Amino acid sequence: MVKGRDGNGGGGREVIRVADELRSRITEGRYPLNSMLPPQRALAEELSVSRDTIQRALAELASESWIAPRQGSGTRVIKTQRVQSYTLPGARAGRVTLRECFDEVFAGEEVVLDVFTFTSQSLDTQVKGQLERVRSGLVAPRRIIVRMLLPDESLDLPFPRALHDDNSADVNARLRERALDITHRHSESLALELRQLVAEGLVKSADLSIRHVPLVPVFKIYLMNRTQALHGPYEVKPRPIILSSSETVEALDVLGLGASLTHYARDENPDSRGSVFVVTWQRWFDSVWKYLAV
Repeated sequence: MVKGRDGNGGGGREVIRVADELRSRITEGRYPLNSMLPPQRALAEELSVSRDTIQRALAELASESWIAPRQGSGTRVIKTQRVQSYTLPGARAGRVTLRECFDEVFAGEEVVLDVFTFTSQSLDTQVKGQLERVRSGLVAPRRIIVRMLLPDESLDLPFPRALHDDNSADVNARLRERALDITHRHSESLALELRQLVAEGLVKSADLSIRHVPLVPVFKIYLMNRTQALHGPYEVKPRPIILSSSETVEALDVLGLGASLTHYARDENPDSRGSVFVVTWQRWFDSVWKYLAV
């Protein structure tokens, strides 16, 4: 059995599952900025887990600066995924949600996603939300193609990395193992969900291809249907990372799911800012996929 972050297998995975669900609800707007999360007891009952699991999942989100628990007054959402757009229909004051960007892409008959990212966590979160829309009959793509570039797992990445520890080599190895576990779990989950959609006859075909590149991910980019792009840098910041139920490490890390993104769209004018950006980065992705990725 693959162990979870707390080193005890299934229990750790339940914490991860709950934290993923809460992140998804925040990024989709179910829990808007400055809103209060439901009480822990209600979340535990709804998600069929213990109060301890809820508390550990909330601690994970607090360490990533999504929420701010306050003694006696509940837990407030203090961050959401920010997407800046001046072209996407429905943008309010130049801002949209990541969910709205994916909603538009999945409204067509064919979905093509090319993604370069540090882990597959945010992609898995967004695509799963769209697959629920497929099952509900809200959208009906016939073909889904996903190509994902991830950093080579043998790279000595500068993050996540312990800030202060006498046994930093061991801690850094476990931090890296934790990041890889997150990537493997979300990649496997996404592949399974896509295969399940085909098995249910809801899409004609769905394919996920993953390759690894010898590049440190200092940014993430989503290229969608070769007509749109979402691009943003990874912000490096110190934060506490929970390695087990009894161990928290102060580490240097990057937070991808909460990173600010800018949306670009290709139009009829090949010289427009959006067209140049999308075409340029699509060429970059195709070249890296062909010549550097394995």
